[in-house]
Amino acid sequence: MSKLSRLDRRAFLRSTGMTAVAGAVGATVPVSRAAEAGGAVRQQGGRYDFDTIYSRIGTDSSKWDAQIARYGREKIEVGMGTADQDFRIAPAISRALRDRVAHENYGYLSIPASYKESIVDWNRRRYGLEIDPDSIQHAAGVHAGVISTLRAFCPPGSKVLMQTPGYNGFYTDIRVVGCVAEESPLKLVDVEDLERRIDHDTHAFILCNPHNPTGNVWSRSDLMTLGEICHRRRVVVLADEIHCDFVTKGHTYTPFATLGDEAVVRNSVTFKSVSKSFNLSMMKCAYQFSTNPDYLERIAGTGQHRQAMNTLGIVAAEAAYNEGEDWLDQLLEYIDGTQDLVESTVNAHVPGVKTVKPEGTFLAWLDVAEAMEAVGMQQAAAAAEQPTTPEQAFQRFLVDHAHIHLNPGSSYGLGSDGRMRMNIGTSRRLVERALGNMAQALAAV
Repeated sequence: MSKLSRLDRRAFLRSTGMTAVAGAVGATVPVSRAAEAGGAVRQQGGRYDFDTIYSRIGTDSSKWDAQIARYGREKIEVGMGTADQDFRIAPAISRALRDRVAHENYGYLSIPASYKESIVDWNRRRYGLEIDPDSIQHAAGVHAGVISTLRAFCPPGSKVLMQTPGYNGFYTDIRVVGCVAEESPLKLVDVEDLERRIDHDTHAFILCNPHNPTGNVWSRSDLMTLGEICHRRRVVVLADEIHCDFVTKGHTYTPFATLGDEAVVRNSVTFKSVSKSFNLSMMKCAYQFSTNPDYLERIAGTGQHRQAMNTLGIVAAEAAYNEGEDWLDQLLEYIDGTQDLVESTVNAHVPGVKTVKPEGTFLAWLDVAEAMEAVGMQQAAAAAEQPTTPEQAFQRFLVDHAHIHLNPGSSYGLGSDGRMRMNIGTSRRLVERALGNMAQALAAV
């Protein structure tokens, strides 16, 4: 087994602005639970506080409480799995929810026109994307929308094209409708491979932009190439753009629906939500749209798509789009800085691990192949009582020795060997602690 280089622990912690005590495994950091009722704390100068650690433990959080229940409280210092954020939400959202809760009745809801208007205005203002409000279909989540669209276009047993590594939730959606994932390795646009994988039994292509888990943000040229292939081969494009509001400096998100070829755009359905941008996952409020009325009618006509909505989800989403822009812009700046920190710290100080700053999302896609070899993950996986991948074994290693929880790359399909996904959508202090713990654990090998 190869040995990783030793690390000067104290020098590393000093370089990240921490102390040896604050960064050590098992150490505690002061936590804010509710310093001010009503969303994120705004400081002098109009800046929001994303640095103060905001505890989610005890709120049934899947990112924190589910992992504590599985591994034990002493094993989880930093939850970095489930793709949501640990920040307090924008104050405008809290105010809107309080106002609605003051009316103590939650009967059937007529979706207000103002909610659709907030969607249209947001996409026009930020991305130059014009959405016909009559083309918007509501959904309890992007998964619900994707599933109903797959059912509309893909007979059971047919294939759904994906570029992998790809978001693991898509595999579940594809299985739910009785279809099979056709995996094309993600090499920007590998035209030959995509063409080869499309046959008479391929009816849909799931496009993730920005891409989860790699963080790739597709260029207009690449999107056009993908769109032209799918249009020519009669494969419907399902454009999941749920991470679209998270793009790092120097990169630009291009909505698929803004491409210059009308026929290409008409061969698509786009899915969006406030859930990632404003951390409203459990509000169950998403939407989908298309410039092709026949596609929308087909989706609605399957009998599988119910436009059921959550009253508080609509209230929160409308407040986010109408009043949360400043909060989001400051969050994007904070996340961008954290991505810089992760790239520089990992590559300089975490033995056997490498990463490249992603173009989008609040996720980091870590290359841990060398570290896995050094700690014997192939052997650990082979010796496990239950079927285990080396990446799953490394996930457990990090829980046991670094007290952090990451997602194993093997759950993201073809091309994920030797990779881990790390959610950095949390206080930078926790990110620093996680990286310090990881460095210490790997340097001790």
